[in-house]
Amino acid sequence: MKTTQIKLLCKASVLALSISFAAPVFAQNSNEVVAVVDNNVILKSDLAQSVAEIQRRFQAQKQELPPQQILEQQALEQLIIRQAQLEQVARFNVKPDEKALNDAVLSVASQSGIKSLAAFQQKLDAQQPGTYAAVRSRIAEDLAINRLRQQVVMSRIKISDKDVANFLRTPQGQAALGNQVHVLHIRVSGSGDIQTTAQQIRKEFSNNNDVKALAKEFSSNDVKVDGADMGFRSLSNIPAELAARVSPLDVGQTTDLITVPDGIHILKLIDRKSSEQKAIVPQYQTRHILIQPSEVVSPENAKQTIDSIYKRLKAGEDFAVLASTFSNDTGSARDGGSLGWVTPGVMVPEFEAKMKSTAKGQISEPFQSQFGWHILEVTDTRQQDMTSQYQERMARQILGERQFDTELDSWLREVRNNAFVEIKDPSLDRKNNGK
Repeated sequence: MKTTQIKLLCKASVLALSISFAAPVFAQNSNEVVAVVDNNVILKSDLAQSVAEIQRRFQAQKQELPPQQILEQQALEQLIIRQAQLEQVARFNVKPDEKALNDAVLSVASQSGIKSLAAFQQKLDAQQPGTYAAVRSRIAEDLAINRLRQQVVMSRIKISDKDVANFLRTPQGQAALGNQVHVLHIRVSGSGDIQTTAQQIRKEFSNNNDVKALAKEFSSNDVKVDGADMGFRSLSNIPAELAARVSPLDVGQTTDLITVPDGIHILKLIDRKSSEQKAIVPQYQTRHILIQPSEVVSPENAKQTIDSIYKRLKAGEDFAVLASTFSNDTGSARDGGSLGWVTPGVMVPEFEAKMKSTAKGQISEPFQSQFGWHILEVTDTRQQDMTSQYQERMARQILGERQFDTELDSWLREVRNNAFVEIKDPSLDRKNNGK
């Protein structure tokens, strides 16, 4: 039971941002190596910090701590799995973008009431030089692991057309995709004991719909409670993680505690009603010509070529003939540059913006995207009922959410089993101790 609790605590969030800022642990020259994982090592100080983090989580949730040996074994196992994932991150060169990293660091800073990265760096480095860099590096690793997990796990999830059809026939599918819901929403965040606070709020929430009063009652210096009446809205306008929890509820019921990186969420279903709204979207019948820079075509030559083609089009030459002759998009070039009916959200932003702003029957001026230089023509427009396709897409998303944890566990076991691991201290090896 204790082992399971530790696993759940360590798995609660990929972004394990409960880093000890006041007393960070740094490797010393005399630091012992407790385990080797592929090309890296785990130090005694790493293990001590991991154990301390798990202890803080147990204490925050007012749970009894397991024996020290089990605690250390499980903490080491989590470090091994983390390091094995970091080996995969390096192998596939997965990196968070700078904005996402800055936002994540700033989110951690805000938990201490700090509003800027500069102030956060100054505070941490005043305690011990290099602390800010260590924290930022840890968060960058967490973001990279999260991105890798999303990429790998989503590629493993397989949802058939039959799965989608069966789901859409269930009450949950009908509720999720065909109804609107009136939902009350409470989020609990902060550095205090948010788990206990959230449990107390959920109990009160069953008989009290005044979210503002609940937020005021349970907020404190280290726990922030936000409450909102979301009114009637489609489940598609609620984050997928939350929508999937609301759809099976009966009127008057509340969700279980939903733990995500930004806190703990609780939702209550007040009412639901059938939605007759159709997903009517504009579509553009579009064709284009693409000229891409390459090893033999410089960016300057690509621009000169597209400009030359544009002049020929304006002089009256046939678009389809020029597309078939010059376009580097071989798939559409065979059909005179035709892309068929294009729905917004499919093309890259530069292409979509130009497509929407080009009148029917007109040829756009040359424009650039990540793929090269384009010219496009919108030959027709229409309003298309995409309700069926939209519902199928939502069903796949919900089914994918349901499968994610199972596939993640399977992938983590594979990563762990495929890693070279040497545990130096026999007392920390669960296999040798029958754990």
